[in-house]
Amino acid sequence: EPEGTEVAAKNQDIPFSASASGEAELKLYSNNNEIKTLTGTEITHTFTFTESGDYWLKATATTNDTTIADSVFVHIKSEQVEAALPQNVEAGINIIDSQTVTLVLYAPGKESVFVIGDFNDWLPKSDSRMKKDGDNYWVTLENLTPGEEYAFQYFVDENIRIADPYAEKILDPWDDRYISNDVYPNLKAYPEGKTNWRVSTFQTGQTPYSWQTTSYTIPLKEDLVIYELLIRDFTEKGTYKAILEKLDYLEDLGVNAIELMPFNEFEGNSSWGYNPDFYFAPDKAYGTKKDIKGLIDECHKRGFIIIQDMVLNHAYNSCPLVKLYWDSANNRPAADNPWFNQTSPNTAFSWGSDFNHESQATKDFVDRVTKFWMEEYKVDGFRFDFTKGFTNTPGDGSGYDASRISILKRMADKVWEVNPEAFVILEHFTANQEEKELVAYKKGMLVWGNANYNFCEASMGYNESGKSDFSWASYQTRGFTQPGLVAYMESHDEERMMYKNITFGRSVSGYNVKDLATALHRSGQAATFFFSLTGPKMIWQFGELGYDYSIDYNGRTGKKPVRWDYMGNPYREKLFDVYSAMIKLRQKFGVFTSGVETLNVNGALKTIHLAKNDTNIVVLGNFDVTTASVIPNFPHTGVWYEFFSEQTLNVTSVSTPVSLQPGEYRLYSNKPLPSYTELVTSSVVIPNTNEWGVYPNPALQQITASSRNPIDRISIFSIYGNAVFSQKNLHKNQVTIELNNYPAGIYFVQIIQGGSRSSKKIIVK
Repeated sequence: EPEGTEVAAKNQDIPFSASASGEAELKLYSNNNEIKTLTGTEITHTFTFTESGDYWLKATATTNDTTIADSVFVHIKSEQVEAALPQNVEAGINIIDSQTVTLVLYAPGKESVFVIGDFNDWLPKSDSRMKKDGDNYWVTLENLTPGEEYAFQYFVDENIRIADPYAEKILDPWDDRYISNDVYPNLKAYPEGKTNWRVSTFQTGQTPYSWQTTSYTIPLKEDLVIYELLIRDFTEKGTYKAILEKLDYLEDLGVNAIELMPFNEFEGNSSWGYNPDFYFAPDKAYGTKKDIKGLIDECHKRGFIIIQDMVLNHAYNSCPLVKLYWDSANNRPAADNPWFNQTSPNTAFSWGSDFNHESQATKDFVDRVTKFWMEEYKVDGFRFDFTKGFTNTPGDGSGYDASRISILKRMADKVWEVNPEAFVILEHFTANQEEKELVAYKKGMLVWGNANYNFCEASMGYNESGKSDFSWASYQTRGFTQPGLVAYMESHDEERMMYKNITFGRSVSGYNVKDLATALHRSGQAATFFFSLTGPKMIWQFGELGYDYSIDYNGRTGKKPVRWDYMGNPYREKLFDVYSAMIKLRQKFGVFTSGVETLNVNGALKTIHLAKNDTNIVVLGNFDVTTASVIPNFPHTGVWYEFFSEQTLNVTSVSTPVSLQPGEYRLYSNKPLPSYTELVTSSVVIPNTNEWGVYPNPALQQITASSRNPIDRISIFSIYGNAVFSQKNLHKNQVTIELNNYPAGIYFVQIIQGGSRSSKKIIVK
């Protein structure tokens, strides 16, 4: 002892001992000056240094002309140097030029800080001790190699090693080994044997990303249709780059915003991301920072805005801001931690370490985080996780909280200072009075509106006692003065509607919600009503295809199967088409996004009436499991146009009942809308099509299906999922089918080849 590295004060006793496995000539050196020699198995000495500086203590053992040696490094501290921070630097990594970097650590109450890294062999040497300016420690590193990536840490008070909290790249001794070179090429190796815990990196002379899209349209709040996406589970590769291959699909769906679940560094490689530890570094398990910038750039080019899911309610304990002030005796943040409460004031929900949002240090940090991602990565706004927790008021957080409102208004103001058009979306779930105030503030924040329970009950067929009343998904029902309610039927946090339908759906003789085709049809019914509610909307990935794995499959936050093959199922394609058509109606007609609503959705027979200027919409639906009649209450008599069937209805009495089959839904307008057929004509390339096609499309009298490999079976389904043609045992590469008796409309042609099933959409004129 000491082992490896020691930092001590002048005139402090430093016991030293070295042992050999057998008798040997033992020698002890200080900076290569021999201090002591003896023959035996152990040598000891107490060093006392009167001068500050760097010392190497070395012991050697010699037997039979063979000498082995081991050494330790000791730094004897001098008086703390105090010097003013250089101009125009801030906490974190400040790249001055290609050879110079200034590092700044905000560490009030700490007594000494060294920077250790590749540039000094990870040793707390005299020239790597940081100067002090008030609560900040800083050092300027010079004569660096341009373009070289350096790893480093801060060594604080001789016992704490942390990476820079503001670092844009982290090396992890546990996780990095599982990241393939395909995902992150040439990832710098962790400095094994030199230090422990996570380390940060910097690199001068980097080529800045060249943004290709600098001008794009930001949608109005009421026009938002957000697609919530978990990078890990959206594609088989689970990377930033892999999403690029699916943007055609999202474009065809019609959404205009993509909300990426947390992608700043989190603990582990497989996660939802709500366990963050570094806030300025994209998680390497998804790819490089160039990859995520490329994705955002391409999204902007195609008209998608990017919402970043950001977790600032809490951080996990590997976060350097937590580690820097830690009460190990009580396993919680220390009382003097500038950023974190010792314990969460929320009595119902708590994760990791709880940010103290009343602290100025936390406010400054939050502002740095949001500014960084808007400026460096061009994100268009944030969905802030669990903003109910942005308070020190004790309790479950559900009631009105003036302190929390003030904190969130201040944060939003800072976001809008950087980008006046940025979206500030809160996962809030507090008293409606509080949410109304936040939504009405200046540009207007938005709040999540969870309608999962009510829509799922409706889709399953359970409508008693108002349990399927989803009127609270309407910002107008809530009394909001702005369209600030982001309503959703599903999110990452809620059970999937299709899983509930096929697992718990109602059944009666001759009608069973658990049947796949029926369950998917009813999901389309729910979607039609959902998208007919005004204001912004959000859908969870693959809800548009009827994803039917439970949220608890493979554990709640565990990896879920990626089912792009769903696009080969005509019933699922029909659901996709309903989503897509309704989204596109919202884009084209303001009545769907900002019209005046009249809702009657308390029971099994539901109606929505929308009105804007001289346009009227009437949506009818039977959410029961038996046939029933609904009073439509058309606003006026005359010709009405049904969107899905493309049929007209001559209304002579506005209250004449309309008979609806179980699960049936209709959307009437008093003016012709674009045809459903036109809106759902898709350019999406369906996976697993085995290189086959159908022509002509659109068709009049016949179609021909042609494939490189033999077709075993071919079927045609109506848009309602009914089989209208089927032929098996074909084993042909080309099949022609006559269409003489087919009504005009949309159909799906499905083929089976060697057990593999795929389908394509056709239009019959």
